[in-house]
Amino acid sequence: MTVHAFVHMVISDPEKLAAYRTHAAAALARHGGKLASAAPKPATLEGALPDADLAAVLEFPDAAAARAWHADPALAEVHALRRDSGQSAILLLA
Repeated sequence: MTVHAFVHMVISDPEKLAAYRTHAAAALARHGGKLASAAPKPATLEGALPDADLAAVLEFPDAAAARAWHADPALAEVHALRRDSGQSAILLLA
């Protein structure tokens, strides 16, 4: 069953985010994932999240694939680029 992950980012280092973006699609594809939607400066309709500089929805074939993408040791450097670019949170919607 297809699942999604919601990504919320507050960017403090745009250069590291740019470096992450050069690898992100291939890293997702490695586990059957893809970018479903993304928005710079998304609007919060309700709640108290910090204002995001970027929000995205990722799509995976199933929850196991999403977890494998996140835990893949071969992608540790790619995930580090994202983490080092600012604050990020990823929520699995499964």
